[in-house]
Amino acid sequence: MDSSEDQIRKAMEAGQFDDLPGKGKPLNLDTNPFEDQSWRMANQVLRNAGFTLPWIEARQEIERELEAARLSLRRAWEWRQANTGKQQPALIQAEWARAEEAFRQQISVLNKRILSYNLQVPRDQFQLLALDAGREIDRL
Repeated sequence: MDSSEDQIRKAMEAGQFDDLPGKGKPLNLDTNPFEDQSWRMANQVLRNAGFTLPWIEARQEIERELEAARLSLRRAWEWRQANTGKQQPALIQAEWARAEEAFRQQISVLNKRILSYNLQVPRDQFQLLALDAGREIDRL
């Protein structure tokens, strides 16, 4: 007996999903099918005004701050690379060490915010993993 995955794969290979309505068009994610009908209009007004749930705002802030920290570290790395051999090696290394330590401190603060955020989210699937400063630096 074929598993449901095998049946779906065979149907895809046979082209049975090629003529579905809406194929190739973006999904309409404006409405939440699980939203309480009595709150739908109020929630829509709030979304249109730019408001969202506090835990979603917290995640967006964490993501913005992480990107800013990464950008700052990347700029310090590029400066280091551009000035290697042009200036005193001790100065370049000291500046890089300063930038690296600042980044580690920012990651430490973000990890505390991530912990707080993870306590606010309604489901585990929305939680964020703690950041590893060393891994972030190595990725650079």
